[in-house]
Amino acid sequence: MVSREVMVSNPKGLHARPATLLVRKAASFKSDIGLEYMGKKANIKSLIGILSLGVGSNSTVNVIANGDDEKLALEEIINLISSLEE
Repeated sequence: MVSREVMVSNPKGLHARPATLLVRKAASFKSDIGLEYMGKKANIKSLIGILSLGVGSNSTVNVIANGDDEKLALEEIINLISSLEE
C-alpha cells in the first residue's frame, strides 16, 4: 500500500467534471484506489463517492493505492489531481 497527500488547486474543487476524469483514470488500474478528506474516505472509482467528500479548492487530500500497479496508479492520480483546472 502506498499513499501521498496532494493539494487540489482547481478553483471549484473536485466537482463533477474533474471527478469524472479521476474515475476514468482510476478505472484503468487494477489496484484499489481511495481518497481521504477530512476524516472521510471514498473509492476513487466511484463518482458519487468522490462527490460526497465535498473537496473544495485549496484542500489537501490523501490518495491511497493498494494492489499490483499501486505505484503507477498513485503517481498518475496525483499528477491528474495536480493538473486539474476548471
